Amino acid sequence: MSDPKNDEFAITVEFSGGLEMLFNNERKLSLKIPTKDDSGERSNVAFLVRYMCDNVIKDPRKELFVLDDTVRPGILVLINDADWELEGEDQYELKDGDNILFVSTLHGG
Repeated sequence: MSDPKNDEFAITVEFSGGLEMLFNNERKLSLKIPTKDDSGERSNVAFLVRYMCDNVIKDPRKELFVLDDTVRPGILVLINDADWELEGEDQYELKDGDNILFVSTLHGG
């Protein structure tokens, strides 16, 4: 068995723009996620999105959050208050204490 001190770290995930409805109307979640993904690589945002779809999302309409295994177009992602495009997008390696904000910019019509 591996050392439990290194198995997971704490991050904060926030939702805005209506995405919170997919997560039981919670705008802010404190999550403990594995430090490594299924292949043994350091957990990144792509892993976080899969993890949330498998373990956290409460609404069956996951397609409102993900499309083709990534955050769907129209959702802004901020990593520690910086646009994820500046941080490597879904390849950003998560660190203990990170804050990830998902903001939907889509509005129904």
